[in-house]
Amino acid sequence: MYELRKVEKKFPGVHALKTVDFKIGRGEIVGLVGENGAGKSTLMKVIFGAYQPDDGAITIDGKTVRFQNPRQAMEHGIGMVFQEQSLITNLTVMENIFLGYEQQFVKMGVINWKAMASAARMQLQKVKLDIDPATVTSKLSFAQRQLVELAKVLTLEERIDGDLVILLDEPTSVLSKEEVELLFKLVRELRSRASFIFVSHRLDEVIDLSDRIYVMKDGAVVDVVETDHADVDAIQHKMVGREVNKEYYREQRQKPYQADKTLVKVDGLGVPPRYSGLSFELHPGEVLCLVGTEGSGREAILRTIFGLETPTAGTLAIKGEQIKRFSAQAGVAHGVGYVPRERKIEGIVGGLNVYENMTLSQMGNYSRSGVLRIGEEKKLARDWISKLAIKTPSEHKDCGGLSGGNQQKVVLAKWRSGGSDIMLLDHPTRGLDIGAKEDVYEMIRDMSEAGVGIVLVADTLEEAIGLSHTIIVLKDGEVQKRFDCTPGSKPSLYDLVHYMI
Repeated sequence: MYELRKVEKKFPGVHALKTVDFKIGRGEIVGLVGENGAGKSTLMKVIFGAYQPDDGAITIDGKTVRFQNPRQAMEHGIGMVFQEQSLITNLTVMENIFLGYEQQFVKMGVINWKAMASAARMQLQKVKLDIDPATVTSKLSFAQRQLVELAKVLTLEERIDGDLVILLDEPTSVLSKEEVELLFKLVRELRSRASFIFVSHRLDEVIDLSDRIYVMKDGAVVDVVETDHADVDAIQHKMVGREVNKEYYREQRQKPYQADKTLVKVDGLGVPPRYSGLSFELHPGEVLCLVGTEGSGREAILRTIFGLETPTAGTLAIKGEQIKRFSAQAGVAHGVGYVPRERKIEGIVGGLNVYENMTLSQMGNYSRSGVLRIGEEKKLARDWISKLAIKTPSEHKDCGGLSGGNQQKVVLAKWRSGGSDIMLLDHPTRGLDIGAKEDVYEMIRDMSEAGVGIVLVADTLEEAIGLSHTIIVLKDGEVQKRFDCTPGSKPSLYDLVHYMI
């Protein structure tokens, strides 16, 4: 139904796609995997019309097409559910679903909101989401917003005559296990109406959902795997071109932390209903992981320590000083760095280049009489690009154009270059491939050895166990259990799950 033949795409200094062949049949679910920088995002943008190929052909039902923009792609039945989500959060659900296509509800220059709401309900029924279409989108959970994105794409059914191809870009990256299962059930039911291209770094999920899997490395398709014969280890090897390090979480580098010093002391802290009665201490060199299900309070705790949330009970002391006024500026002034879950929204500033992003939290160090010392900013960025092996043509590259793993390295460099010795990491490996995850694990060990105290919300329980000195298990906003995680005597998955649920 849909095919790419020998597609090429080059950017200055980067050969992003190299003679890529790719095809998908009706009702098929095709997986697409590869390391960050392998070319997946570029390929998706070519399919969706955001990029035009330099060479090669695109055909739909045997007819050659060429899209100048995403709107033309959508008119041919190509839709995309974005990893970072494209919804405008201060608009209602129905306004988002029909954004750009409101004219069908306009009469005499006035929008018929009742008709739009009725049409939106029909789209929401397709994805089995029972919400009021007039709800402001910011009030929805991430999983609900993901389904609204899918409902928005499915409006193409009423606008085109042909079949749909829906691109799912990391749709499960911040979903719970139950939410992933519901999404997969929905996708399987929708394959009678559409074909899907599923991009994810969670290889077990790709194998579970897909019919075939395209494996990319360095801009080329290196293999096409039938999922009946797929193996996670074999696919990883093809993605990275080497065996994945069995010492994945770098446990051999875990050293005892400095128990005689305290960086953060939390005593009876609470932001009801998110969490309450929280007490713990963080020491130099310690990796303390907060474990729990979605809604257990983990993320809110990080945001409180950084100053984005104000507690209504208890106390927080940083380096012996009790915090009275909570703000991000106060957090930064106390040496706290925060790597947020939504890195594209809160971590980096798209449109600013790499060196501007790296110095964003420490502008005072690079200005004199209100004038920026840009040369010093650039030198700092070059040093950290080298230190963290950030893949970028130069420090002038727009940070929004980097792969997810390299964006994460820029965010970490922003805080470490400013001297932050308390790091709050909220899902730091979310959406990263095997190689980029290993780089982040190395950086966590480097920070720990340098005496940085780290509070971590991990992407998986295995990650939490592998990286932590200490694990605190939360349930419904309250501490259930504390585990010491010395190498050789770490808790099992069952130990954690037992207290989580």
